[in-house]
Amino acid sequence: MMAPGSLSPNKNGEDKTSRRQNEVNKKLKYISLAILVIQNASLILSIRYVRTLPGDRFFTTSAVVMAEVLKVLTSLVIILMQKRGNVKDFVTLLYDSIVIQYSDTLKLAVPSLIYTLQNNLQYVAISNLPAATFQVTYQLKILTTALFSVLMLRKSLSKVQWISLVLLFAGVAIVQMEQEGGKQKEALTSTNQSYVKGLASVVVSCLSSGFAGVYFEKILKGSSASVWMRNVQLGIFGTLLGLLGLWWNDGDVIVEKGFLFGYTPMVWGVIFNQAFGGLLVAVVVKYADNILKGFATSFSIIVSTVTSVYLFGFHVDLIFTLGAGLVIGAVYMYSLPKPNTSTSSTNTSSSGHSKGGDSEMDAFLPNPKTPGKKKGN
Repeated sequence: MMAPGSLSPNKNGEDKTSRRQNEVNKKLKYISLAILVIQNASLILSIRYVRTLPGDRFFTTSAVVMAEVLKVLTSLVIILMQKRGNVKDFVTLLYDSIVIQYSDTLKLAVPSLIYTLQNNLQYVAISNLPAATFQVTYQLKILTTALFSVLMLRKSLSKVQWISLVLLFAGVAIVQMEQEGGKQKEALTSTNQSYVKGLASVVVSCLSSGFAGVYFEKILKGSSASVWMRNVQLGIFGTLLGLLGLWWNDGDVIVEKGFLFGYTPMVWGVIFNQAFGGLLVAVVVKYADNILKGFATSFSIIVSTVTSVYLFGFHVDLIFTLGAGLVIGAVYMYSLPKPNTSTSSTNTSSSGHSKGGDSEMDAFLPNPKTPGKKKGN
C-alpha cells in the first residue's frame, strides 16, 4: 500500500513542473511571435521612411558595410562569452577556424557575395517600391528557396506546399498587375523613384536569397563549425566585398563627403535593425516553430500594409487585398508541417541556421523545449 502511494508526490511534482514549463513555453512563443513580427515589419518600414525623407541621403553601400561590421563584432562577443572570457582560447579558435582551415572559410565567399548583393538590392527595391508592395513581392523568396532546396538538397515538398507556391506566385502577380496600373500616377508624383528598377531589384534579391540560403544550409550540414563562427566568416567576406562595392559605386563621393554622410539616429536604427535582426531571429526561432514563423511573416505583411496607409498614404484597393490575401494564406500553408513528419524535423527546417546553431546557443540560452538533453545527442 505504501509503495504506490510513495510515488505520488514525485509524480505530482513532475506534473506541476511540466505544466509550469508548458506555460513558460507558451509565453515564450507569443513573445517570439511579437519579436518576429516587429523585426520583419519595422525593417522594411524604417528603410522606406529614411529613404523617402527630404534632405541629404546616406549612402546605402556604407550602411551595408556598417551592418556587416556590427554582425561580426556581435558574433565575436558571443563566441568570447562561450569561451567564458578566455582570450587565449578565443584567439586560438579564431585562428584555427579562419586561417588554418582556410579552405573551409573560402567556401563562404560565394554566399557572402550573394548576401552582400542582396542587401544592396533591398535598399534599391525599398527606395523605389511602396513598403507594402515590397513586403508582399519579397515573399517570392519562399518560392525560390523551395525550388533551390529541391534542386540542390533533393528535398521533397508536400502537395499542400506545392499548392501554396502556386498561390504565392498568383498573389504576387495580382499585386504587381495592380501596381502596374497605378505606376504612371506614382511616377508623376515621385520623379526620383522607378517602379521597374524597384521590381527588378526585388526579383533578383529573391533569387539570390533563395540560392544563398540553400547553399549556406548545405555548408552547415557538412560542417561542425558553430553558426556564430560561420557568421564571423560570412561577415569578413561581406565587409570586404561591401567595401569593394562602396568604392566602385560611391568611392569618389564618399571621399568628398565622408563615410557617415547623411547618417541620422533613424539611419543608425535601420543599420542596427538590419545587423542584429538576423541574429535575433536565429535566437528567437529556438523558442518558436516553423508554423509560428510563417504566421509572423503573414502578420507582418498586414502590419506593413496598415502602417503604410497612415505613414506613406499608401492606397489599398480590392485587387491589392486579394493578391496580398493569397500571399498571406500561401505563406501560412507552406509553413504547415508535412504529414507523418516528426516534430524534430519541423524544428530543424524552421531556420537555415538551426542545424549548426542549437548547441552554440545553449551556451548562453536555456532551451525551454528540452530542459534536459535529448537521448541520442
